[in-house]
Amino acid sequence: MYLYIETLKQRLDAINQLRVDRAVVAQGPAFQQVYSLLPVLLHHHHPLMPGYLEGKVPHGVCIFTPDETQTTYINSLEEKWGSPFEPVVKGELPITGVYSMGSTSSIGQSQTSDLDIWVCHQSWLDNEERNRLQQKCSLLEKWAASLGVEVSFFLIDENRFRHNESGSLSGEDCGSTQHILLLDEFYRTAVRLAGKRILWNMVPGEEEAHYDEYVLSLYSQGALTPNEWLDLGGLSTLSAEEYFGASLWQLYKSIDSPYKAVLKTLLLEAYSWEYPNTQLLAMDIKQRLHQGEIVCFGLDAYCMMLERVTRYLTQVEDFTRLDLVRRCFYLKVNEKLSRPRASVGWRREILTQLVSEWGWSEERLAILDNRANWKIERVREAHNELLDAMMQSYRNLIRFARRNNLSVSASPQDIGVLTRKLYAAFEALPGKVTLVNPQISPDLSEADLTFIHVPIGRANRTGWYLYNQSPSMDSIISHQPLEYNRYLSKLVAWAYFNGLLTPTTRLHIKSGNLCDISKLRELVADVSHHFPIRLPAPTPKALYSPCEIRHLSIIVNLEHDPTAAFRNQVVHFDFRKLDVFSFGEKQQCLVGSIDLLYRNSWNEVRTLHFNSEQAVLEALKTILGKMHQDAAPPEAVEVFCYSQHLRGLIRTRIQQLVSECIELRLSSKRLEPGRFKAVRVSGQTWGLFFERLSVSVQKLENAIEFYGAISNNKLHGLSVKVDTSQVHLPSVVDGYASEGIIQFFFETTADDDGFNIYILDESNRVEVYHHCEGSKEDLVRDVSRFYSSSHDRFTYGSSFVNFNLPQFYQIVSIDGRTQVIPFRSNVLSQLCAVVPEAGAEPASPAQQFQIH
Repeated sequence: MYLYIETLKQRLDAINQLRVDRAVVAQGPAFQQVYSLLPVLLHHHHPLMPGYLEGKVPHGVCIFTPDETQTTYINSLEEKWGSPFEPVVKGELPITGVYSMGSTSSIGQSQTSDLDIWVCHQSWLDNEERNRLQQKCSLLEKWAASLGVEVSFFLIDENRFRHNESGSLSGEDCGSTQHILLLDEFYRTAVRLAGKRILWNMVPGEEEAHYDEYVLSLYSQGALTPNEWLDLGGLSTLSAEEYFGASLWQLYKSIDSPYKAVLKTLLLEAYSWEYPNTQLLAMDIKQRLHQGEIVCFGLDAYCMMLERVTRYLTQVEDFTRLDLVRRCFYLKVNEKLSRPRASVGWRREILTQLVSEWGWSEERLAILDNRANWKIERVREAHNELLDAMMQSYRNLIRFARRNNLSVSASPQDIGVLTRKLYAAFEALPGKVTLVNPQISPDLSEADLTFIHVPIGRANRTGWYLYNQSPSMDSIISHQPLEYNRYLSKLVAWAYFNGLLTPTTRLHIKSGNLCDISKLRELVADVSHHFPIRLPAPTPKALYSPCEIRHLSIIVNLEHDPTAAFRNQVVHFDFRKLDVFSFGEKQQCLVGSIDLLYRNSWNEVRTLHFNSEQAVLEALKTILGKMHQDAAPPEAVEVFCYSQHLRGLIRTRIQQLVSECIELRLSSKRLEPGRFKAVRVSGQTWGLFFERLSVSVQKLENAIEFYGAISNNKLHGLSVKVDTSQVHLPSVVDGYASEGIIQFFFETTADDDGFNIYILDESNRVEVYHHCEGSKEDLVRDVSRFYSSSHDRFTYGSSFVNFNLPQFYQIVSIDGRTQVIPFRSNVLSQLCAVVPEAGAEPASPAQQFQIH
């Protein structure tokens, strides 16, 4: 037994040293420095060393003896300090061991690979000590980043896996129930940088089911000394729930980095296909270690992962994904076999052998080696391939769950997060900008982009076509368009967010009178200035929460601009009636088209187009409908206006209107019933009604509908409007009529079966309603509240209405004489401070302006 254990230790040490050497070979000096010094920086804690912070910080790695490079570093610092460092006490130190894991030291490690470091520590560290050690590790991460090396530290309690602790999708190390599978990856890929050897390697595979008993027997026989080994526990029987959770996590990661994650995703699929008789990959590697087979690519964990996935895909005859996974493997290794190298290293030798077995041509190698220069056509092809493979894995995962009677309630939150991330990344919807380059190619920029509009009645369907060519007929005719859409805004967004359109791209446009090159350049500048192309991936919390608009741009009059007709014309309008939605004598709406461009909390980019006479209302209703009442307001709302004339006025008015409507939808007053906003468009008044679950739009044909809409207690009964050209007001009203204000006069009917309402608008035009029923007090209260709380002036009739109007009166008979007295109620008396007295100064005379 003793000789067998010693032989195993020697093999283990030999493989570990091979992996250490492979981790640093062909890497740059910065990586070599970080990789070599991490054990020293965790063993010592000194002001001259990176990672130092004041106070007591756990440090010291068990069984650590510095090598030559590390000793030289320590000596140089001691010389600078002027005295030797305080020696670290021997024995059971806080840090059990320091290990790199993942692709490091495997054929999958490249110049751009990051470092995942497990810092295993004693279980007796308390929370404060763990926090301090975590702070030290965070400082070491920043130090490594300053040298250009990405390092992530994971603090691992030596009892963590025995207590079945696990993380969630918000962590970087595991999914909802991932536990043994994380340990499986650690055991098959770990490289010991310092500290104790890993005990699991010493237990034969046939004893795995009795792991703890076998370990105790080794200790009792004196074959092993307990305090010399890191014991994270055995790889016990895996549950179907754990496969499911781990596969969820891997799919989640693969969305943002598909080439990197596809191999791991398919390994888990292979595991689940073999379930419940799965042999974990770590067990394969250990079996070969015990049998002395350390020549198989040096037991390279990445090669063995490919070997297992190849076996699985061959057995299920899925040769399409087998070809894809081989290409992903080749691109991950990044050796570029079509290009000569001065020296042939071990990675290149292995890859050459594999490619020969696969029968790949020189042409295929050249295409893969040129990935850095792939453009949109090849990237879109690769994107669709990866998407198909990912969705196949997702379908197989769901089948696995059904086959094993797993309820999604095992992890409802993570299921929801993954489903929403898949939806946000890949669901094709009208108006949604599909992002086709998830880390496939570094540069999709085009030298030339041409936007061509085809009008109605041509052979091709009407709309916009995008070409990555200059606009000569020869080049356009001989090429297929990159993308088509009915609206220009969607094409510009697609080209920009996918990286085709950059500051150096030459833009061309052929569109008749719809849009010229200067307008297109303005749009591109506005979009690129306000929307970053890349943002951090949405957090699981964001994906689990309802989708919210984060950044909204409203693009006005891009394709249809009513103000273009004003060119070289004299336009008369009243300054008091300067409303861009009902402009001039014809009450024309100066908004011809609206495009919405927004990014939501799931990082989806969406576009929408409106070009009817009510484009303003439709756009408003759509924006507000996408905001649930508990949503956070958008972080930014911009209006881009491309009108030839009155651009600033149109932009300001729409910005104001949208801001107020969003405030009404999301404000703290949202529980109040009857919230309402009136907007006059093309001479007609429309009401936006803010209801609990939605926002509706209703046309308001007359004043009583308008004011009744504001009131919670609507007027009802038989309301007869009398033609104002024939109506004769009570003579007493004539004396109170005043331009510039709206006035309500209530008159109780003779038979006391209701009341009449006489309404004079700001121009003293009359509307009369007979036999109204309902509460005058409620109507007065709600109308007064609406006006007194409004921050702008909105239109009813053909002119502005000031926020502190209208006024209310009661027609009464006193001593046989008909008189007008102010209408009084408890509510109105509270608001009277903002209501002017009768006879207030009328508005200033009209002015006229001309546009040339």
